[in-house]
Amino acid sequence: MINFSRNSRSIINNWWWTVDKVLLSLITVLIVFGIFLNFSASPAVANRIGADTFHFVKRQLFFIPIAYLLMLAISMQGLRTIRRIAIVGYIAVLGLMVLTLFCGEETKGASRWIRILGFSLQPSEFVKPVFAVVAAWLFDGQKRHQDFPGDILSTGLYVLTVALLLLQPDVGMTIVVTLIWGFQFFLSGLSLMFVGVMAFAGILFIVLAYFMFSHVHTRIDQFLASGGELSYQVKKSLEAFSNGHFFGLGPGEGIVKVNIPDAHTDFIFAVAGEEFGMFLCVIIIGIYAAIVIRSMSISLRENNLFIILSTAGLSASFGIQALINMASTMHLMPTKGMTLPFISYGGSSLLATALGMGMLLAITRKNVHAEDKDEDSEL
Repeated sequence: MINFSRNSRSIINNWWWTVDKVLLSLITVLIVFGIFLNFSASPAVANRIGADTFHFVKRQLFFIPIAYLLMLAISMQGLRTIRRIAIVGYIAVLGLMVLTLFCGEETKGASRWIRILGFSLQPSEFVKPVFAVVAAWLFDGQKRHQDFPGDILSTGLYVLTVALLLLQPDVGMTIVVTLIWGFQFFLSGLSLMFVGVMAFAGILFIVLAYFMFSHVHTRIDQFLASGGELSYQVKKSLEAFSNGHFFGLGPGEGIVKVNIPDAHTDFIFAVAGEEFGMFLCVIIIGIYAAIVIRSMSISLRENNLFIILSTAGLSASFGIQALINMASTMHLMPTKGMTLPFISYGGSSLLATALGMGMLLAITRKNVHAEDKDEDSEL
């Protein structure tokens, strides 16, 4: 039997009394919502492609326990271990991203997937959490040691990461990584002049991407279009929200999901809107916002730049991904093949999000810096 007495010195007991239970509960609720919405959205997609009705449900239920245990295991680690996991993970992810350029599976004109042990893996999903922690460590090192070129090293790794993403190409993930890195750089003390330069460079990149990448050109044109010129999935998504009204049609009663090809992944928020209405959609949005706000507020209590920057990067990654998915589903921005964290179907997305949230839970534990007080300057 596990002893949760405050006097116990076990790792699990120490984790229980230091982990933020509100964050853990909010994440757990999202995962439960994801299970129910997958039961509702994925059977129609499975039937349409000729697979077993619960094909996607079974696969998601296989990955969920693995992802949850991964998150819990990582959340029990100290700062030094989290840094090491991020560094080793970042190197591994870069290697896999290079492999996808040569032996990746091409989907919709992009090579983002690689098959390992019979499973398709999207390495770029994992680059967000590990890069956020590595960048935070480098920025922190710049402040701690005057002769340590943390800002230069961080910039170099950012350029390398973006280059590999654009070679796939994955413009959406490039924008997300850029926002995370830029936010961390700003918090570490970047001057307003450089913020303006980075903002101008970002706008210029989007303009260039519009002319360089055909899928970006098409999606922006479809976003600026109206009426019958909207993409098929966006029209069906808006129809789903219109049908749902405030309380929805009821679980399993959705109609539009039968005609949305990505109802279980990119457009699962539309399924929630049709079957459970604006009521559940507002709750889901509130949970994502609460996770980001609470994690940031916890980190600001600590006088530790690494904790502040890594928390900012991890929570921003989580929040930006959710925002992009929901905004594109509601036609508030161009569509982007990005999943809704912990809710959409997808093993890579689920495991990558669990990795990021595990590190976030570990970094925001009470007095986590005290456990590594003699090793804070180490890897």
